[in-house]
Amino acid sequence: MTARLGTALAILTLAVALPATAQPPKLSLPLDCDIGRTCYIEDYVDTDPGPGQRDYTCGIKSRDDHRGIDFMLLSFDDMEAGVNVLAAASGTVAATRDGMADTPVTAETRDAIRGQECGNAVRVDHGDGWQTLYCHMKQGSLSVRQGDMVKAGDVLGQVGLSGLTNAPHVHLGVLRDGQIVDPFAPDARDTCGAPLDQSLWEIALPYDPAGLFTAGFSTAVPEFEAVRSGAARASTAQPDQPIVLYGHVFYAQPGDLLTLTAEGPQGEIFTHEITLDAPQAQLFRAFGRKAPEGGWEPGDYRGYVRLTRGETILAVRHADITIAP
Repeated sequence: MTARLGTALAILTLAVALPATAQPPKLSLPLDCDIGRTCYIEDYVDTDPGPGQRDYTCGIKSRDDHRGIDFMLLSFDDMEAGVNVLAAASGTVAATRDGMADTPVTAETRDAIRGQECGNAVRVDHGDGWQTLYCHMKQGSLSVRQGDMVKAGDVLGQVGLSGLTNAPHVHLGVLRDGQIVDPFAPDARDTCGAPLDQSLWEIALPYDPAGLFTAGFSTAVPEFEAVRSGAARASTAQPDQPIVLYGHVFYAQPGDLLTLTAEGPQGEIFTHEITLDAPQAQLFRAFGRKAPEGGWEPGDYRGYVRLTRGETILAVRHADITIAP
């Protein structure tokens, strides 16, 4: 969902450096939200040097060559309302980029953003080779300029949908001398997990191995293999066909709750809750409605699948489908 940042880092060139400091910066949350309530972490730094992916715990919450931490909003409505991106540590604004549209990436638009995968962005220099990079910010929201001094918690702009992404979030990259550093395990050497005292975070941020691979719409309850392969996903449907929303879950625990919600031009279609009493390593659940008399109203429909444990949100995925005229 986020950028491959190698080319993006080259574009956001270093302009200003702070005096050297002996210690790495301690990081605060890079957006104005409550982890597990109004936002959550979806992807971590990929610590696997080869093909495939693993996070710092040797879990699967990363993607191949993912070079930062993705802090996700819960919905597009939250993005529209405005959620501030915050400086994770004090420093000097080294570079910015603005002017890219907040548009989910598609196969047709992928080439147009090549070299600008980070989208609208801010890079802050903290001295001694340390920098933080904030990607996918909202067009026109940047509130700082190159050379500005910022303190931890200062507003840099707002969470958006620019660059190589299809869901609103901020991608935080942490670098030392131009090399990606995992803020959860900066001294990791091919091990699983890291002592809390090694973390660069000011406060301990939660980690849970459970999450959602994907969500999708279909026109019938799909087979599990079709969900896993992606063959179940439908992007369009006819007005007289059923609308079915599914979620593909991993490492859930007994009692976790899966909530499936869909809405269209006429408003909410359904909200359905499923308690996962005996989850396996992977599973999917689906819920849908038959077409009403006269058929679905043509237009764009969106669904959300949310995985929660008690009051804590573990993951959210969305899906879109268009009903043809």
